[in-house]
Amino acid sequence: MSVLLTSMLSVATVTNGLLAGAFFVFSCAVVPGLRRVDDHTFVRAFQTINRAILNGWFLSIFITAPITGVACAAFSVWWNAPFPPTLICTAAGGSLLTFIITAAKNVPLNTQLDRATCGNPEEIRAARQAFERSWGRWNFVRTLASVVALGCLVIAEISI
Repeated sequence: MSVLLTSMLSVATVTNGLLAGAFFVFSCAVVPGLRRVDDHTFVRAFQTINRAILNGWFLSIFITAPITGVACAAFSVWWNAPFPPTLICTAAGGSLLTFIITAAKNVPLNTQLDRATCGNPEEIRAARQAFERSWGRWNFVRTLASVVALGCLVIAEISI
């Protein structure tokens, strides 16, 4: 069982690390960079990014991260895990929180932006204003949650 558990821990670490990295890049590069462009460019760029990210590679990582995190937590509590269960439970919570924030906050904002009427400059500006601040705030929160998850998973890996 130890091999299965440590393998699952490795998968959870890698997938949560990939998500933390992606969300971190958005927080410190993509969002600040797009903040500096005009409304039309901002809306068009985000619409394009939001459509492009809906691919098998991203979605498989996005789904695998919380599943393996929660599975590690459950198994580490039930069996004699070779790593601290509290770290794994904290990591699972961070990973689940990342998933929930994305599904409940960021994705609906993406959908709203995608469906926005953008026929003239006023509509484009309104679409940006309804999206930018809220999306950035929730992205920052999910970035923190995913970094906490990753940090706990890495510490658990080191403790084996």
